[in-house]
Amino acid sequence: MTLSRRRFLGTAVTVTSTGLLLPLATGCDSGGGSDEGLIQSGDVPLPARFSLAFKRPPVIKPASSDGTTDYFDVRAYTTRAEILPGVQTEIFSYNGTFPGPTFSVRKGRTAVVRTRNDLPVPLVTHLHGGKTPEASDGYPTDLLLPTSGWTAAAHQHGSGLTMEGVTAEGTRSYTYPNAQRAATLWYHDHRMDFTGPQVWRGLAGLYLVHDDEEDALPLPKGDRDVPVMIMDRAFNSDGSLAYPSIDPTLKTTPGVTGDAHNGMTGDVILVNGVPWPKLEVQGARYRLRLVNGSNARRYRVKLDPEPDAGEPFTLIGSDGGLLARPQLMDSLYMVPGERFDVVVDFGAYAPGTKVTLKNSLGDGSTAELMQFVVGAKAADDTSIPSTLSTVERLDPAKAVRTRSFTLARAREDGHYVYKINGNPFSTDRIWADVKRGETEIWEFTSTTHHPIHLHLSPFQVYKRGGSTTVNPEDVGWKDTARMMPNEKLSLLVRFDDHTGKFVFHCHNLEHEDMAMMANFRVS
Repeated sequence: MTLSRRRFLGTAVTVTSTGLLLPLATGCDSGGGSDEGLIQSGDVPLPARFSLAFKRPPVIKPASSDGTTDYFDVRAYTTRAEILPGVQTEIFSYNGTFPGPTFSVRKGRTAVVRTRNDLPVPLVTHLHGGKTPEASDGYPTDLLLPTSGWTAAAHQHGSGLTMEGVTAEGTRSYTYPNAQRAATLWYHDHRMDFTGPQVWRGLAGLYLVHDDEEDALPLPKGDRDVPVMIMDRAFNSDGSLAYPSIDPTLKTTPGVTGDAHNGMTGDVILVNGVPWPKLEVQGARYRLRLVNGSNARRYRVKLDPEPDAGEPFTLIGSDGGLLARPQLMDSLYMVPGERFDVVVDFGAYAPGTKVTLKNSLGDGSTAELMQFVVGAKAADDTSIPSTLSTVERLDPAKAVRTRSFTLARAREDGHYVYKINGNPFSTDRIWADVKRGETEIWEFTSTTHHPIHLHLSPFQVYKRGGSTTVNPEDVGWKDTARMMPNEKLSLLVRFDDHTGKFVFHCHNLEHEDMAMMANFRVS
C-alpha cells in the first residue's frame, strides 16, 4: 500500500493537578520516537468540515426470536463505501456498512449472533465490555476462517510463538447473555496480530444494552439519544484507506512499517463513518453516547462555545453503565476503547448557534470532530436526577491479593515488541489464576501512554500514583482506563462472571498487535 505524502508525527501531553495541559517529552519508554504515528492523507479531495450530514449507523433487527433469545445474522465481507464524497473506498464490513450495524438489546435477553466470514482473511469478533462466556469472548486466536478457504501459510505472531486457538470454518455463532446493566458497548475484530488493520478497514460497531432501570429515568430518549462513534482515518490519493501494513493482504506477515508501531492515527476525523459531520438539533437536552473507536488516538472533547452558564457536559455513564450520580464536566479525556454518556442542554444556546465538538489534544484537521446546529427551542420534559443508579463500591480491604504488571517495549531482531512483565504474549502463559467471586488489586506501571482493557470483568479505578483521588472520568464501572506516563494505576477487579481463559491488553491496537497482551484464567 503506497502512502502519498506520508509523514509520521506525535503529540503527548499530561494533565497537572491544576488541570493544565503540559507537553511531555515524546517517546515510548526510553527509546525515543513519537507517541503516535500520524498518516497524512494523499491528494484525495477531503470535504469541508461540517458540510456533510450526521448519520446514525443502521440498527440490526433479529432474524428470529423466541422466549429468551434473539438471533441475528451478520455477514463480514469486502465491499466499497462512500466515506469521502464522490469517492469509493474498499472496506472490510459487517453487513456492508462502515461502521457496522448497531445492536440494540435488552438486559437478560440472550443475543446469538450468527456470523459468516466472506472476507479473504480470518475474523475474530470481540464484544468490548461484554460479560461474555469464554467460547464467545473473541479470544484472539479463536479464528473464524473465510468461507473461501484459508490457504495462507501458518505464520508466527509478533511474539515469535506459533498461534494456537479454536478455529471455525466459514460460520460461527457468538452467544451474548446480556446479563449486565444498561451500557454503551461496542464490538470489533480481535484477530491476533491483525486487529489494528482490520478495525482500521471497518470491522467495528455499536452494541447498546438497555434495561428497566435506565428506561425509568427521565433522560433524553429516541431521536435525542445520539451515538457518536469517533474514529480517525487517512486516505490514499485513490480513496483507499491508508495503513502501512508490512503485508497489505493481511494474510501472512503481521506488523507495520516506520513509526506506525507507536500507534496509528490519521488526519481525517470520522463520526459514525462520516468526516466531520453536522447535526441539526432542537433547543433541548440530548444524550450523546461518546465512543472512542480509534486505533490509538486520544481525545479531550470540549464544546465551543460553551453555554453561558453551567458546565457543557453532564456525565451520566461510562463504560459499564450509569454512574451513581451525575458529574458536571467542562471536558472529557477519552482513550481508545472508552465510552462516556453525557447530556448536553442545547436549550442553553440561542437558535442558530453553531456548537463545535472539539478535540483539544488535536491540531489542524484533528482539532474538530463534528458540529451541532441549534434550532428553535422545543418542548423538553427530560431531566437529570441527582441519583441515577446504585453502584456498588468494591472494598479494597476485601482484596485477596495484589498483582503488579509493567508495560514496556523492546527492540528485538530489528522490530519492536511490546511486553507485559518483560514477556510478549503467549497463548500458553497464564499471568493470573483467579478464583470466581474473589476481588483483587491489579497495579499497572508504564513510562508512556497505554490504555488498559480487561476482558470479561469490569473494574473500578482505585488509585492513581498512590492516591485514591482519581480522575473524574474514572468513576463508575470501567473496562478500559487510561494510563499516563510514569503513573501507577491501581484497579479493583472482582471476577464474578464466567470461568475460562481471557486476556487483558493495551488498547492501542498497534501495541496489542505487537504482543502487549496477557492471559488470565478464572476458575
